[in-house]
Amino acid sequence: MKARVTIMLKDGVLDPQGEAIRHALAGLGHKGVAGVRQGKVIELDLDATDAEAARSEVTRMCEGLLANTVIEKYSIEIA
Repeated sequence: MKARVTIMLKDGVLDPQGEAIRHALAGLGHKGVAGVRQGKVIELDLDATDAEAARSEVTRMCEGLLANTVIEKYSIEIA
């Protein structure tokens, strides 16, 4: 199975990288961008055969290592 984890800063957490991207886009002539939030995507190849067991395992991975749950939120897709 494959899992895709999308990690983003929580709403209300300052995103300096996103702001730098927005500023750079404006400098390249893209004036219509009001805001940018930058995150990360992690793709995992899992040995699991049960989707719920895979989701549970990936959730533990996110809570323990992949996401800083104080300032980040995450979503999991299992395929």
